[in-house]
Amino acid sequence: MKRTDDRLLPLVLLGAQAAVWPGADLIRGSVPAGSALFVAALVAGLVTAALSLRRSKPVIALVVVAASCALGSGPLPTGATAVLGTAGVALALFTVAGERDTFTALLCVMALSCWQSLYGISLHGLSDRDGLDVVLTAVLYAAASAAGILVRRSRRTRQAAEQRLKRAELERHRLPAVERRRMERELHDVSAHHLTAVVVTAGAALGLRDRRPELVDEALGFAAETGREVTRALGAVRAPAPSREQQPSPRERLLGLVTGFSQLGRRVECEIDALPDGAVADAAYGIVREALTNVARHAPGAFTTVTCRYGDARTEVVVTSAAPPAGSPAHGAGLGSGRGQGFLRSRAREAGGTLTSGPTAEGGWEVSAVLPGRLAAASVRRSVPWQYRLAQLTAAIGLVVQPLLPLLAVRTDSVPTGPGVSAGVLFALLAVGQALALLWRRRAPRAAQGVVLGLALLWPVAMSVGDYTGWVLLPPLLSMAATCAVVASAAARAAATGPSVTEARPRLPLWAGPVVAVVVHAAATTAALVHRGASFPAWVLAAGAMAQAALVVGAAWWGGTLRGRRRRADRSAQTEHLATWTEEAVRDAWAERRRIATGLETTVLARTADMVAQAEAGRLDEVAERAREALAAMRALLDTVRDGEATAALRPQPTLQALDLLGHQIRATGRDVEIRLTDRIPRRLPTTVDLAAYHACETVLAAGGDEPMAVELDADDAVLTITATGVPDTVRPALYQQLSARTAMAGGTVTAGRPGPVRVRLPLTAAPDVPRNDEEEQR
Repeated sequence: MKRTDDRLLPLVLLGAQAAVWPGADLIRGSVPAGSALFVAALVAGLVTAALSLRRSKPVIALVVVAASCALGSGPLPTGATAVLGTAGVALALFTVAGERDTFTALLCVMALSCWQSLYGISLHGLSDRDGLDVVLTAVLYAAASAAGILVRRSRRTRQAAEQRLKRAELERHRLPAVERRRMERELHDVSAHHLTAVVVTAGAALGLRDRRPELVDEALGFAAETGREVTRALGAVRAPAPSREQQPSPRERLLGLVTGFSQLGRRVECEIDALPDGAVADAAYGIVREALTNVARHAPGAFTTVTCRYGDARTEVVVTSAAPPAGSPAHGAGLGSGRGQGFLRSRAREAGGTLTSGPTAEGGWEVSAVLPGRLAAASVRRSVPWQYRLAQLTAAIGLVVQPLLPLLAVRTDSVPTGPGVSAGVLFALLAVGQALALLWRRRAPRAAQGVVLGLALLWPVAMSVGDYTGWVLLPPLLSMAATCAVVASAAARAAATGPSVTEARPRLPLWAGPVVAVVVHAAATTAALVHRGASFPAWVLAAGAMAQAALVVGAAWWGGTLRGRRRRADRSAQTEHLATWTEEAVRDAWAERRRIATGLETTVLARTADMVAQAEAGRLDEVAERAREALAAMRALLDTVRDGEATAALRPQPTLQALDLLGHQIRATGRDVEIRLTDRIPRRLPTTVDLAAYHACETVLAAGGDEPMAVELDADDAVLTITATGVPDTVRPALYQQLSARTAMAGGTVTAGRPGPVRVRLPLTAAPDVPRNDEEEQR
């Protein structure tokens, strides 16, 4: 968004100040003294220069503006710094709130307000005058800071939404290619590692059959178990689990990999640190697995060391093999597809690291990868150092205490006193109470409005106790500022949420809050007018006060409603774009997976099943041959995977097996989502239920906000239940309608009331299964 020139507003304020003073005096024919004009010009120059640089150094600009106006107000006549000292400081506070954090903004406004209040008390005491100007200034500062915070939050929300849309659009084109590369790499790693082990073990057992016949039985058992493991692993590749909660830790997986390699008769030592779940752990596991597989193929019998060190700066993964013993047969020679080194580098690169491989000086081979470490992998939000916060508090306390130093050090004159506390002090206390209540308007809106309205009734009492003699309508109008903020917030929240969903406890109608506010403020204004002794009848005063309160509160409600509707429209447009791009990306990636899975079922899995059958029949020669055929089929499948592409016209409809793709696409936009499936979900679901459940998950995840969200799927004998936690309250009404439409054909029910999770229940026997195959699913 293009901003206006930062010099424009300071020049406007400078012109307004010149019109007030000395412009007004010159019009009346009074020429100010030259010294006064010089001081005024100096103050105006400093204030204008500081405000022109307020974006880059907002806190410094605020200090310069406040100090210049405070020092200049002494030798200058009244009004010489009125505009710059109020509007200029308010503009600087607005910039601080818009460019810095909330703590800094609140600290600045509280410090300035307390400083001015104590400065006035040190000069005039507690009862010398009404002191309403201090309250007006504090309200102006608070309003400027609140507006700045609101603008900053709106800007960040808009920027986050734009960034999320950019990520979603980019990932929409990347997800099919990413899924194709993932399956290509996983198919290579799983099949090459397991099937190569079978070929090597079978070859060694056949070579030693005459001298050690017991190795034949061991090789047959190993081939059968490994074949079943290949089938299970390839099934996981076709439908990976969207959640990792049931998987072992990364260190346990690596230790299990090394243990399995050692059981093949290889000499291997390892030193493995604990790793966190994530891309770094997955990359380390894939690199170690591929490196050990290459050792088994090309260097049988070679001593191997595996090292994985997890540090702050980087993670080091090193697999080093010595030269193979002389005369050792290489039963796995020629089984590679030539893609292993490329997959190793791609794994390291996707995790944010690098990989090198090559021969060692002793005649062996070493694979070394450098991946991100603990500090690089952690995504911790940077916090402000406590030393900086301490310096801020110290400066603020010093500013607040400064007006009291003359009273503590030198007491030459007595401070004026009076019979009681002035109305200005009472007004300030009431304003502070209402401001504190506003801090809870989001968490407890009804309680906040009750406190604000209760304090509003005390403003006429403060006028009477403090003997206020100023404009009678000004205190009631000031008391309505906090009420307008509460009413506008409630209206914005109601407009952004839309029609409410049926809830457990009844809610008050939306018009109740504004009506109560109008009645309370009308009563307070009428009481103030009657106490002042107005000449009009009481009912006329009450009618006028009611009209005034209704006008002000109605304007606040109307403004909040417009803001809420705009937020709702923006959120709906963003959700619609994200849902559309997510659907397209998942469908394209799902089509790629189904195309590859179809080839996998007719080639590798068929030959692997035949290998298991031959192992169970005791034919070791056939086992080795079928393992070699499975590896050759995998090589041919990988060639077709790289060259082929799914036909757009045959894109199948995603089912629950595509939930991992859905989670990947949504996480790519920067959101934290978790998808969990329990073991009680049947492997085969009715087609209608399977499709409806996926679309329900897609709809729920697309409606989420910035907060973490979790979706869990569970089932019993008759019902599939989808439970979503972390769903924002503002989207529940629209989400309820969308889910009801999505699950209607499957006979599902939706519960989306506040509070509690969103639940979707789909009967497993509601609709008959529709026969389908891999290429002719429902569109």
